[in-house]
Amino acid sequence: MAPAKHRDLNILPGKLLPWFERHARDLPWRTLPADRAVGERPDPYRVWLCEIMMQQTTIPHGTPYFHAFTERWPNVEALAAAKDEDVMSAWAGLGYYARARNLLKCAREVTARGGFPETEAELRKLPGIGPYTAGAIAAIAFDQKAAAVDGNVDRVFARLLALKGEWAAEKKVIAETVRALVPEDRPGEFAEALMDLGATVCKPTKPNCLICPVSDLCAARAEGEPERYPIKPAKVAKPVRYGTAYVLRVKDQVLLVRRPDKGLLGGMLALPTEDWVEGGFAETRPPATAEWEDIGEVRHVFTHFALRFRVMRAEAARKPKIPGAIWTNANAVEGLPSVFEKAYKLALK
Repeated sequence: MAPAKHRDLNILPGKLLPWFERHARDLPWRTLPADRAVGERPDPYRVWLCEIMMQQTTIPHGTPYFHAFTERWPNVEALAAAKDEDVMSAWAGLGYYARARNLLKCAREVTARGGFPETEAELRKLPGIGPYTAGAIAAIAFDQKAAAVDGNVDRVFARLLALKGEWAAEKKVIAETVRALVPEDRPGEFAEALMDLGATVCKPTKPNCLICPVSDLCAARAEGEPERYPIKPAKVAKPVRYGTAYVLRVKDQVLLVRRPDKGLLGGMLALPTEDWVEGGFAETRPPATAEWEDIGEVRHVFTHFALRFRVMRAEAARKPKIPGAIWTNANAVEGLPSVFEKAYKLALK
């Protein structure tokens, strides 16, 4: 038998797709193989929405948001007509809030043009749609011969090929390999099958090679070290920034503000805060004169930095005049990004 790294991967779709027919995850946005076989087609809106939502989160965390969005805005036209602040509020807790802003821009552009484009190239022209998302939508929703290479697929092929080179270059090898393997007749199911294989079998730790439908093609398994792959550069420590959040209550009301449209957490409801800086906590500049109490800090990790967030709390007899103030029922605060939700929960203790 030839070494695994020299085996012909052209037989991979023929092994993977029958496995997928038996083991496909039943997800709320997915059209299962049995349903496809009798002519049911995926809804491009639901495919697009799930692909945007599930970036940078887990399916258990993201699924309730998907249900809430599709119940409130059941099609792209309904989402396009939504108020910006309603969508941003509904997105709170999913993180990476530029996605929500682009979601609205994309919905409005798609509605204006009368529907989603079907090709990978045209999809990439829409706001918030990058190479992976364009490939996934084109393949899954429109049966286009397109490759959808996410982190799961990267991991699967890094192991299949036992890739040991510089990771950025190897990712290009993976993309080219997957693109060459996409079957003409079932591109969408092939994309979903690779996602499921990575998510349920070829997992980051303890991959279950014994039940893998393509284990006999895997060079990493032949070496006996599948968990060694993918070989990525060491992560660089994130810089730490410091900031202060202010929780001001007046009877049963709490002070919120809306962040500027551009920038981190743009357009989201938030607690008043200062600039987040490196080097330590700056001198406090509260939004109003009051007896402020330092009640501790919360920590949060963003893509490019970690945040230490000091929380200050105070009560006032009457509402001070503050530009842009949004007074909200203190017992029913909703729509805060996770970092501000953490701070507010600390203030309630």
